[in-house]
Amino acid sequence: MTNGNGTPIEAAAPPQFNVLAQYTKDLSFENPNAPASLAPQAQQPAINIQINVSANNVGENEYEVILLIEGKAENAGKLMFGFDLAYAGVFRILNAPKESLHPLIMIECPRLLFPFAREIIARSIRDGGFPPLMLDPVDFVGLYRQNMERQAAAAQAASGKPS
Repeated sequence: MTNGNGTPIEAAAPPQFNVLAQYTKDLSFENPNAPASLAPQAQQPAINIQINVSANNVGENEYEVILLIEGKAENAGKLMFGFDLAYAGVFRILNAPKESLHPLIMIECPRLLFPFAREIIARSIRDGGFPPLMLDPVDFVGLYRQNMERQAAAAQAASGKPS
């Protein structure tokens, strides 16, 4: 029996997935209306969070994956706080099937980075004088599918073909 490439299954090396490094690439926190924003508020602030993932090939079988998380809290039209975090990791991926490589990079890598990014954000907001913001878990599979659908729609629109 072969793996589809003519290589016997027994001879194929098993996939390997290693985290080589994790680091804060960029972090910004702003509290522009302090100390007034730290006073008790009559209502809960509106919190808006945006999450994106990007990846770069940085070496043979090595990929830098960047988890970008941006957010802000507003109350009565005033910014209470805002933050931007780019948290990254370098991953080595060996012997993964070619069709699995992109989803692995864009789903599993950010899933591993997220708890660390979540802690950095919670600590930054707490250190800014607010209760820590504990981000809900992220469905990286759903985010990946949305991005793939958006890219397919953009490619279709660029080609001029109706849907």
